[in-house]
Amino acid sequence: MTAQAGSRRRVVMPQPAGSGRLSRAASTVPLRETRTAATRTVRGPQRERHEPDHLVLVVTLALAAMGLLMVYSTTGVATAIQNQGDPFGGIATQLGFSVLGVLALVVFMRLDYRYLRLVSVPAFLVAVALLVVVLLPAIGPLRPIIAGGSARWLQIGSLPAMHPAELAKLAMVIYLAHWLAKRGTQAGSLLHGLVPFLVICGPVIALVAAEPDLGTTGVLALTAFTVFFVAGGSIWQLAMLAPVGLAALAIYVMNTGYQLARVETFLDPWADPLERGFQTVQGLYALGIGGVFGIGLGQSRLPGGLVLPNAQNDFIFAVIGQEFGMIGAVAVIGLFLLLAYRGVRIALGAPDTFAALLATGITAWLCFQALINIGVVVALLPITGITLPFVSDGGSSLVVSFAAVGILLSISRETLPRGTWNDADPDRGRGYGRPHLPGPGRPPVVVRARR
Repeated sequence: MTAQAGSRRRVVMPQPAGSGRLSRAASTVPLRETRTAATRTVRGPQRERHEPDHLVLVVTLALAAMGLLMVYSTTGVATAIQNQGDPFGGIATQLGFSVLGVLALVVFMRLDYRYLRLVSVPAFLVAVALLVVVLLPAIGPLRPIIAGGSARWLQIGSLPAMHPAELAKLAMVIYLAHWLAKRGTQAGSLLHGLVPFLVICGPVIALVAAEPDLGTTGVLALTAFTVFFVAGGSIWQLAMLAPVGLAALAIYVMNTGYQLARVETFLDPWADPLERGFQTVQGLYALGIGGVFGIGLGQSRLPGGLVLPNAQNDFIFAVIGQEFGMIGAVAVIGLFLLLAYRGVRIALGAPDTFAALLATGITAWLCFQALINIGVVVALLPITGITLPFVSDGGSSLVVSFAAVGILLSISRETLPRGTWNDADPDRGRGYGRPHLPGPGRPPVVVRARR
């Protein structure tokens, strides 16, 4: 029967099986309609973006602001007081990288995260190639830089030195999210899940370990296995890998002289407090001197003050504890916990599986790195050369971390209310043999006139 003019119409949207809350949420999206003389044609639900997660943005900017303040305290104040030099010389570089990082955050936040699937494979291959190059002698404009016995940095022409492992973190997370989204339930299989996963991640982890860089190796491994587990990897298969991983770690430490010395120092830093245990002991002293409220900004760098190696990099958390006390240290830890919580919420409300796994990987990477850095400073872990995200002095780490948060914010712009990650579109339909941008993927809307 033809609908009467002015009568109410009911839109019935057939929901595909297994769509769950995603379909119910999508059915609330306004429909784009085109009226003709006789019928009304509905083109279907359109994706709607909302504001990004402002809490993630505020947390990131707060950590970056704290980083600029502490880098100035550890470099600018000491230079001005002790050497009568330019107090802003050390902070200028960090400020420049912070500006680049914020620009990267804005670009990736405004970019549809699905486009990352198109570049996931080439980006991963480029990251692996850079990890290989950093272990080789100079090749043309590519010149590895050896610092502290590790070949971690790469100089490309006249550009600032970069840390290829930082790019590898982001590239690996993007590719794993894309690959596991296509793999679907096969992620729990041994031959189609675990074995290919190890083939993908194994070379990246091994190349970083060969630099050697144990801290970054740990971050990569923990992040990769977290994404794999969330994607449906078998917990029993992962449990069987634990003894193999521990054995490989023991062999690696035993055959790397300075890593073995660090483990021995970790077990008893007071056995040699003026040599091998100097950095650990000084970091603990810094935290103790700070007390509850701290000694004040810049006071740690006064002449005759506490000497703390790598104060602006690996041990910047100790400086925070010294100058701002337990309150400042707890505030930084609270910001990272808040970032972890919001990252998990974004993953739970993601509109598709690729986005859920990508948000999981980014959140795990940043929080595991912060956990390891803080654990080293408070002597819960052996010393590793790893930065505190957004806070420590550094260029590659800062810019890449900002870009990762930009991707997380891009996903947050399309999160669904009360969604869960296993309600999301699995992205495993036909035609996903190679990365491409998924369409709405929903049946046409049926419009029925009410009698």
